[in-house]
Amino acid sequence: MAVRDAASLLPPLLLLALLHTWGARAAVEVTMEEEVQVFHGDTARIPCTVTSDDGSGGMIVQWFYVISSGKSHLIYNQDSMEKRVVKNTPYTDRIAVENNGTAGGVLTISDVQLHDEVEFVCHVRSLTDGTGEGRTRLRVFKTPDFPTIERAEKGISVDDEPSKVGTCEVKNGYPKPTITWYRNNMPLRSITDVVNLINSATTGSSDLFSVKSELFLKVKKEDKDATFYCEVKYLVPGAEKMTETNGINITVFYPATEVNMWVESPKRLIVEGDSVKLRCSSNGNVPSQEFEIKDKNGVSLGGSEAVLEKVSRLDSGVYECSVVDMNTFEELTTNTAIFVNYLDEAVIEPKDTVLVEQRKELKATCNALSSLHTKTTWLKNGKEVSKGHYLSLKNITYDDAGLYVCIVTVPEIEEMQTNASLQVHVQGPPEITENKLIEKETAEKEVELSCHVKGYPTPKITWTSSDGKVIGSASHMTTELGAKSVVKVKVTSNMTVICSSSNSFGTDSVTYSIKAKIRSNGVIIAVIIICILLLAILGSVLYFLYKKGKICNRSGKQDFTKEKSGKDRIVVEMKSDNTEEAILLGVNGEKQLPGDQIHS
Repeated sequence: MAVRDAASLLPPLLLLALLHTWGARAAVEVTMEEEVQVFHGDTARIPCTVTSDDGSGGMIVQWFYVISSGKSHLIYNQDSMEKRVVKNTPYTDRIAVENNGTAGGVLTISDVQLHDEVEFVCHVRSLTDGTGEGRTRLRVFKTPDFPTIERAEKGISVDDEPSKVGTCEVKNGYPKPTITWYRNNMPLRSITDVVNLINSATTGSSDLFSVKSELFLKVKKEDKDATFYCEVKYLVPGAEKMTETNGINITVFYPATEVNMWVESPKRLIVEGDSVKLRCSSNGNVPSQEFEIKDKNGVSLGGSEAVLEKVSRLDSGVYECSVVDMNTFEELTTNTAIFVNYLDEAVIEPKDTVLVEQRKELKATCNALSSLHTKTTWLKNGKEVSKGHYLSLKNITYDDAGLYVCIVTVPEIEEMQTNASLQVHVQGPPEITENKLIEKETAEKEVELSCHVKGYPTPKITWTSSDGKVIGSASHMTTELGAKSVVKVKVTSNMTVICSSSNSFGTDSVTYSIKAKIRSNGVIIAVIIICILLLAILGSVLYFLYKKGKICNRSGKQDFTKEKSGKDRIVVEMKSDNTEEAILLGVNGEKQLPGDQIHS
């Protein structure tokens, strides 16, 4: 205890020297992380924390890296006199030591490379010869490129041994990535004679890993719809990540167990005139198989498809398709029945034209032979008059005459239809539609008259005047119900015109009584006189304005010379139909003799 008390009175430096002389050592403890992880090309930070009884002052700190053989190489030295990066080492230009408040500090390594994945040592020694040491393993990571997948170029048969399905590859990763194959989201594992996985890894000058995996598989028929892809797992600082390739499908060859045949077109029922396309296929997928389609007579029509142009009902029958596997020569056959629907032309009884007497009954039928149910409609002038195969017209009149069209359609197939027509003539005496007596009053010089006649045979129409003369300028035309005639006659006075019609059954006529309206001459003369008076008044006004200088730029002087009388006058000569004597009116309203007219 006395020695301790004495020592406490000595100066500090002398105390340290004495402690060293007495052989006492201070405890030094170095703390470091077991592992530091960093991405390739980034900066690594390796901390070294030192605790010592002597404090942090006056310690010697040295950083080393250890190669695979276990030999250490100094890269940094720090003492009380200097801080120095050792020259001519792989880290000379890339390291620095930062002060973290303790003697060790933090070693930083920039642009980390794969060969930097070594152990780094922080060695600390105190002035009292106490030492401590810590080690950190540096781990370097490089994210690989996106993986690729390629499928086998050729198809694979279910009868083959395990065959190559595809290849997956991932490049430039560190540490080495791993590849797992999947089929429809299920991982594949090696199974003898079923699944074979061949994996390989290479490194280039950069020491980065490229990994390739080839999948060999004994395929089944179900694999034709399977999707294959690869999953790549790789490490990054503090985690494991995963990425996937896109999916691929493979071609699988497998034998057929059945063959199918069908009508590709038309999609509706087949009718005469259609082009029919037949198709044939099997449920197998064989590189070499041959199809053949035969008609109902056994005649070959082609391979897996055939076209029948403009079919008729005679083409109805059973057609056959066969497929032969050219590897095994196994043959499968099937057939399909074709029925060609038809609709014959419509037939009307009685045919073409029928004559029916007035007030009698007409019965007609319309039929069309068809393989399908039909619907019949009768039309006249585009309007429906009856439904069904029968047409019955009772108590026939002239209005029932005309063209009747029978239309036969197939409800199941809209475009299937046929038609026929029947011309109906109603026999009987002429019947003029106009009234028997027609009175017309007109002031025109010419009037147009018309005469419509019903009846069959087509009536003959004749126009005559009241004196019995035939008017030959009439026009004639045949109508659906009979005939029509139009005539133009000149009107000079009251007159009578007769339209007569006749056929083998009788006659009919109509009388036109025409009254002529004559225009009055007195009215015309009165109009002419009024017009002349209006012209005279207009002339007087113009002359008055001229004299007052209101027109022709008159400003107190006459621009031209004219012979004057005692008074300025405007003279208008008027004549009537009853006298040749001229009456002259002046502006004063006085009568003037013809010799007193003013000449300009």
